[in-house]
Amino acid sequence: MSSIRIARPRKFLLASAALTSFAALDLPAALAQQAREPLPPVEVSPAQSRKQARPAGRDAQNARRAAARRPATASAAPKPIVPAATAQTPLNTNVIAESASRLGLTVREIPATVEVISAETIREQGYRTVSDVAQGAVGVTSGDNPAEPSAFSMRGFTNSQINTLYNGIKIGPQNMTSRITDTANLEAVEFVKGPASLMSGEGAAGGAINLVTKQPHTGPIRNEADFSWDSLNSFRAHYGSGGNTNVQGLDYRFDISRSSLNGFADDTNTKTLDVSGQLNYRISDSLKIWGAIEYREDRSKAYWGAPLVPIAYSGSHATTGIVSGNYVSNYNGTNLGAVTIDDRTFNTNYNVLDNRNVAQEVWLRGGFELKLAPDLTLKSQAYGYGAERTWFNNEIEAFNSTTNLVDRERFYVAHSQRLVGNITDLIWDTDIAGFDNRLVTTLSSSYLDFVRPGAANFPGDSVSLVDPNRGFYGLLTTQQQTARIDNEALSFEDRLKLTRSFALVGGLRVEHIGLDRNSTDKNGLEKAGFPFTKDWAPVTGRIGYTWEAVPGLTFFSQYATGADIAANNIFLLGPTQPLDLTTARTYETGVKHLFWDNRAEWSFSAYDILRKNVYAAAGGMQLNIAGRQESKGVELAAAVRPIDPLRLWGNIAYVDARYADYNFGGGSFSGNTPPNVPRIVANAGASWRFFTPWPVELGITGRHVGDRYNTDANTVTMKAYTVADVYAFVDIPKTVFGAVDQARLTFRVRNITDKRYAIWGDPFYPDQILLGAPRTYELSAAFKW
Repeated sequence: MSSIRIARPRKFLLASAALTSFAALDLPAALAQQAREPLPPVEVSPAQSRKQARPAGRDAQNARRAAARRPATASAAPKPIVPAATAQTPLNTNVIAESASRLGLTVREIPATVEVISAETIREQGYRTVSDVAQGAVGVTSGDNPAEPSAFSMRGFTNSQINTLYNGIKIGPQNMTSRITDTANLEAVEFVKGPASLMSGEGAAGGAINLVTKQPHTGPIRNEADFSWDSLNSFRAHYGSGGNTNVQGLDYRFDISRSSLNGFADDTNTKTLDVSGQLNYRISDSLKIWGAIEYREDRSKAYWGAPLVPIAYSGSHATTGIVSGNYVSNYNGTNLGAVTIDDRTFNTNYNVLDNRNVAQEVWLRGGFELKLAPDLTLKSQAYGYGAERTWFNNEIEAFNSTTNLVDRERFYVAHSQRLVGNITDLIWDTDIAGFDNRLVTTLSSSYLDFVRPGAANFPGDSVSLVDPNRGFYGLLTTQQQTARIDNEALSFEDRLKLTRSFALVGGLRVEHIGLDRNSTDKNGLEKAGFPFTKDWAPVTGRIGYTWEAVPGLTFFSQYATGADIAANNIFLLGPTQPLDLTTARTYETGVKHLFWDNRAEWSFSAYDILRKNVYAAAGGMQLNIAGRQESKGVELAAAVRPIDPLRLWGNIAYVDARYADYNFGGGSFSGNTPPNVPRIVANAGASWRFFTPWPVELGITGRHVGDRYNTDANTVTMKAYTVADVYAFVDIPKTVFGAVDQARLTFRVRNITDKRYAIWGDPFYPDQILLGAPRTYELSAAFKW
């Protein structure tokens, strides 16, 4: 591997002055049973675990003036009783999703579909990794495998068409940079649906997924510890602590977690380590500074799936209900006919014995919040990120119907990545012609240096289908690619409150992306067409409205646009590939409703997304021009607690995603569905709590995923599946552990029916299918004090 390259210094950019706005802000809709109450404007305060929205402009000014006139006496009129800022509604829509808007809006106040899975929900549902979290979200599916940790599907789009963010920062195409991530150090996972380039830039045609780490809180120190073990001999452990320090105004948060997750396939394991910490220091009422650091590591022995096998060859070992269809091998060209998954391969690992997958990542972040004036706040953060990643595997396993053996091929690649950047926001609360308004002007800049040593040769062999001789990788020769990316963006986001119940929300992002690419062969000689440079200047945005027709009932609509690289992800783009950007737009409308004294909540949305100038995987790392992709669908989510012991929740998503103008030399895929996109995804759950001296809760969750295809050809179907988990936990009274405020023991059964199913298919490796995990049993314990 080549030596690490350090990014050359870049000047951090700061926002200048606020510009004239077109939209505005007066936040938020109060909970259903309450009168609307003005809240204070943006304030410099220590970061809380999940922020709440604040109003702005004239309402904030009037509130301050009224407060200044009001005598500070005991006889002053009491304020209306409002719920605690951290009170979670059934669908968790009263929190701020900063990856969806910089305006400080709650989920209910954003004219888009945004879902926030909180740490509380993560714990109750037993989500161990971000892939687990994604599978509980509305209409989202995931690869759920160390070999495909970043494989997400959302609203008809997959892989690099969905941005993965870390505390709102993008580090690169998610199908290359994302790693399997334990949830222990996370405060929440945010899902922003549809084109999201306004907030996260290039690559967000299908949306964005934001991972939010736990942050300091102001108050007494709170500690927590979690442990779990399952029937595959996996274990997880986590300790966290946060709160005030002995220094006035200084708050902290520290978390450390370790896991060893064993796979169901032979010799598969993923070990993770995550250490994160943050300090918030309030220097004065108008100034706060903060700093954060995180180190993450994962090491795995990977599984790359089960090969498609002719039914005629498997005979009595052929399975039904996992895959169907007729297939000609993309790798060796032999005709397999009708295919199946052979039941003798359920736990077989075809990877080489010396395979390894390793990543080490370091985050450094720091910034300040400064109140320049009562209605003007400046926020800025600088960040640095470094990563070293390695994949050293046998990744292709293709059954050969001529030899009745499994043909294999090795693949090696490594990443050395450095990223530095700055994001600065200027927040201005004012009024325009008497209407409350908030404008956020954001200036961001980043520089990324990416070095990618990779295999120059691809050793291969053939092994038996059953009990294969896995062998070793063999001779490796390498070549190298590099990418250096400059990114500067200026964006404006605004909310204009035309009435107390109707607001316009919009934004515009002007971005510059500069790419320098080079590629050398095994002898260090530059390849044809390299080096080359390319610049893009996409302009993306969003315009929409929210209308709270009655307290708690909000209608919304939006039009939004996005842009991403057409022919490949930006790290791998070649000089002969089309260098234009793909463009995407969405129309969306929906409703969000919180009612019944906050005991019930539901949301509905309908959308129409069009992505133009699309290229798609054709297998073997080849690409076809796909013209455009159309995606139309609806999503419905609901949760209710009709009586205190009972909680019910569910969601369902329907999407019709198709290619158009997808013509190439060998035919046409127009009208076909993109890979890994099910028409129907549904989740449901129920729980009952027994309020006894030792409270007990019993629960069940179910998930249904419809048919999907593993390639654009739509010849092999991964069949629909339904799985269910059950759990029971008991809360141990404080009298048992005097020093512990809360103690909970949980028993969980995952995939209780032991369903065998296909969870994902990589379109670059269409000869094999990733299988879902079988039934497992888990014991866990959690303590807070």
